[in-house]
Amino acid sequence: MQINLELIVRSTEIDVNGHVNNAKYLEYLEWGREEWYEANALPYEVLKEHGVQTVTVNININYRKECRQGDRLTVITQPQSIGRSSYVLLQRIVNEQGELCADAQVTSVTMDVDTRKSRPVPDPLRDLFA
Repeated sequence: MQINLELIVRSTEIDVNGHVNNAKYLEYLEWGREEWYEANALPYEVLKEHGVQTVTVNININYRKECRQGDRLTVITQPQSIGRSSYVLLQRIVNEQGELCADAQVTSVTMDVDTRKSRPVPDPLRDLFA
């Protein structure tokens, strides 16, 4: 399922070049992933009940267009692919004009809460990639 998160660029997110600092894009993506988990009834507590936590292990991001203070952005998050203990979410950030500002593939691993080792993706999460 695709989830959209709307946000407005704040003054504290702007760098000396007058546009959104590159690190803030990663934060926007994190907010989008949190929204995706929540919308799919898999918040942190539920995943923990399944004995796992999710850990981001790789983010491959492309910065396409600068964003400025006051811009209204949408963070789009959707499942892309899944393996035994890892999965990839595709994320895009678009502006009000529908222009692509950034896109990323984010790989996460499900980690056992006790052993801190990877373990198979639980079925409720796996089902979102069907």
